Amino acid sequence: MDLDTVRTFVAAADAGQFQEAAAELAVTQQAVSKRIAALERDVGVRLFTRTPRGAELTIDGQAFLPHARELLRVFERAVASVRTGRRPLRVDIIASRGAASGLMRGFHRAHSEIELDVVMVHDIETAVTAIRSGEIDASFRAVAAPGRPLPEDMASVRVLDEELQLLTGPAHALAGARSVTMAQLAGHRIWMPGIVPGTEWAAYYDDLVSEFGLTIEATGPNFGSDALLDTVADTPALATFMGGHTRLVWPSGHGLRRIPVTDPVPVYPHSLLWHRDNPHPALAGLRSHLAVTASGHGAAGTWTPDWVRPH
Repeated sequence: MDLDTVRTFVAAADAGQFQEAAAELAVTQQAVSKRIAALERDVGVRLFTRTPRGAELTIDGQAFLPHARELLRVFERAVASVRTGRRPLRVDIIASRGAASGLMRGFHRAHSEIELDVVMVHDIETAVTAIRSGEIDASFRAVAAPGRPLPEDMASVRVLDEELQLLTGPAHALAGARSVTMAQLAGHRIWMPGIVPGTEWAAYYDDLVSEFGLTIEATGPNFGSDALLDTVADTPALATFMGGHTRLVWPSGHGLRRIPVTDPVPVYPHSLLWHRDNPHPALAGLRSHLAVTASGHGAAGTWTPDWVRPH
């Protein structure tokens, strides 16, 4: 059904005359008559009766009118949902408890007038596809992984270097340390079941293992952070890496320890990724906010893989 015919029908019903409807729609009276005739063919009934005073709705026309109005309202809402500046800014944060979630919460506190949709996309290829299609406006990623340069139509800016910390249970050999060096971690089992091959964080930890001779195990199903904390707390031989900005609910009685890692400090680089042609006005606001709150990058004594973009 052509929405122009529906719009013409509503205008004619409100005006009571095809001539007035034509003036309102800036078309000829003949065009109005043709549109009404086409709509009547589509619905299979007469909608108007011609009278000396103009055009009156038939009983079927009266029944159709409220539905026609609703069709136009639905269309307007659909258009408004994608019109630049009138729909929420959609941002991928990967996980609800990670650093990106904290960055977006800070943005929302500073700019509560901006409507947000926060989503979670698993891998960078899916995120790039969603950005290109307009499904999302931006994504927090460590870009770009080795052999996968950032596409030319994508832009990115480094927004946070997150220090990794060692998480242990109370009986772990390093549990009493105020800090540990990367050299001291060699020979200890670091369990990270959330590492997924092919993701940018898998590439990050592959380089960490190669550079410092660590033992990182990703075996077993990933039952989530609660199960990870339970296992680390109960297993003296296991530890895990935890981002310094990761927010978790610490189980009481577990005695978990968060220990700084030094010499060098491994940092996970978070960047904001977006399409160069995205016109959403709130996107510029987000980038400006992150530019003010961003931490320094490449600080002395820190480590990131060679493929990580410097800025």
